[in-house]
Amino acid sequence: MTTAARAAALRQRAPASASPIHLEALYGAHNYHPLPVVLTRGAGVYLFDDNGRRYLDMMSAYSAVSFGHSHPVLVNALTEQAQKLAVTSRAFHTDQLGPFLQTLCRMTGMPRALPMNSGAEAVETAIKAARKWAYKVKGVPEGQAHILVAEGNFAGRTTTIVGFSTEAQYRDGFGPFAPGFSAVPFGDAQALEAAITPHTAAFIVEPIQGEAGIIVPPEGYLKAVREICTRHNILMICDEVQTGLGRTGALLACDHEGVKPDGLMLGKALGGGLLPVSAFLARDDVMAQFTPGDHGSTFGGNPLAAAVGLAALQLLEREQLARRAQEQGDYLMAQLRLLNHPAITEVRGRGLLIGVQIDPAFASAREVCERLMHEGVLTKDTHHTVVRLAPPLVIERAQIDAAVAALQRVLQR
Repeated sequence: MTTAARAAALRQRAPASASPIHLEALYGAHNYHPLPVVLTRGAGVYLFDDNGRRYLDMMSAYSAVSFGHSHPVLVNALTEQAQKLAVTSRAFHTDQLGPFLQTLCRMTGMPRALPMNSGAEAVETAIKAARKWAYKVKGVPEGQAHILVAEGNFAGRTTTIVGFSTEAQYRDGFGPFAPGFSAVPFGDAQALEAAITPHTAAFIVEPIQGEAGIIVPPEGYLKAVREICTRHNILMICDEVQTGLGRTGALLACDHEGVKPDGLMLGKALGGGLLPVSAFLARDDVMAQFTPGDHGSTFGGNPLAAAVGLAALQLLEREQLARRAQEQGDYLMAQLRLLNHPAITEVRGRGLLIGVQIDPAFASAREVCERLMHEGVLTKDTHHTVVRLAPPLVIERAQIDAAVAALQRVLQR
């Protein structure tokens, strides 16, 4: 019997009372390997499973839930707007999009914004903008635009994006890939400059690499990148889908070095943990390359997303959550380092984006996350050796202490 036939037979025999985990395994694609917990509710920094057990969320959906689960201000904004007008497409104006874009541009200091849905869509938008700018403004010959990226990058899962990934699994079986991309070592400004050609349009970089293991570049790297890009007339485009909107202790991670990019991608937290909202922001001459019909999305910039995005931005400012992330992140980092356990080889990060490097001789990072789950703490590993700790920005110190104590218990087993 073939694999497909066995799966079909199992589905036919699935009882009506089968568990959600069993049903996912039978009917879903196996493109995720979740921890064996079934979540049914979230409130603030906590998640609850189908048995009513409470867990501390130390992952916040890769920064998408920066404001905590079901924040009443954001839920209210969502509910009120959903009862009035949710989706029209950009074929018409709405009363929500303009104020959202205005606030987004004011807070980031970028002149214009183009709303999309997922972070990957924001990156794809940036690629299109950079290429067209290269042809129409810089004078690169048509079809020869070249974009540089950093080794270890993670910008999404579309075929274009995985094509410039340096992670073998992300590429395996999905080619052929779009040409026009080259990777340079992350954190090495000299390598960036050496790779620039007359046809180079842009350098796309995460100020801190999240999926790669919370990799923080050397101090001064972003400033050096800014100077190099300016001197060679190429666009510096920062992917802040995960690091933006207060996560690292500043509104944007590039703010730590006082760097202003030419293009910027935001997402995740922009949707308030309630729905997908992203945006590509850029200077005027870059965004001016888009004319009607060049780019679009049925759901991008819909009034429901705009209302929630605006409420999220206002909440971020009003509650000073970037400053809170800096303070609580410093405290979390200090408490982790005080553990001084041989299984922890490094603690690194910025704000509330922290990676705990685990010695593989002790356990895999996945095993540590599974043990943390049994201690009432949920998070996710990356690259088999790093445990991410990136809780909602509203986390309190007592909750941080609880998470660190749980990790200590896990390490002492």
